[in-house]
Amino acid sequence: MRSDSNYPNQPDRSRSTLAREAPPLTDAPSKNAILTARVAVVLIAGLLALGAFWYGVSFENLDRLWHDLLDRPGGPMTFRFILQPAMAVIAALRDGVSDGRLGRTPYLAAIVRGEERSGRLWEGIISTARILILGVVMDTVYQWLVLGTFYPGQAAVIAVLLAFVPYLLLRGPISRIARRWVAHPASS
Repeated sequence: MRSDSNYPNQPDRSRSTLAREAPPLTDAPSKNAILTARVAVVLIAGLLALGAFWYGVSFENLDRLWHDLLDRPGGPMTFRFILQPAMAVIAALRDGVSDGRLGRTPYLAAIVRGEERSGRLWEGIISTARILILGVVMDTVYQWLVLGTFYPGQAAVIAVLLAFVPYLLLRGPISRIARRWVAHPASS
């Protein structure tokens, strides 16, 4: 057992006590992560606007969107329906465990209640930005190969449904589990 008496401003504590009282993690996103998130937001918003401009917003187009959406899991490139949500789960796991350790309000609950809504949403976008961009690229390839045309709004909707929605739904429950796990660690 090592004592930290070399530090006059801190009381004498063991290493295990210091490990439990570690300062909160303050992993600020890198400039590259922020840039990637901004690109993802502009890409998704641009595709939605372009889709509305090219095809308009009507019940016919919404019907086509849902019809095409339901046909996609059975067609080629089905692996993306596993790959993108799996990547989102990994991101939600990483961020949810961090939230649990820090004792933060679960993600979706914080957003719904309005507690730091924009900041927490931005955290999620930063975490899923690469997955969103990958989703747009994969859906664009799918549309050209299978549909023979490009519906930009559909590419944006599919990317958000496969990448951001699983993250949004799972980060909070993972945080709750992590908080319980940290509060009651397994006995050694």
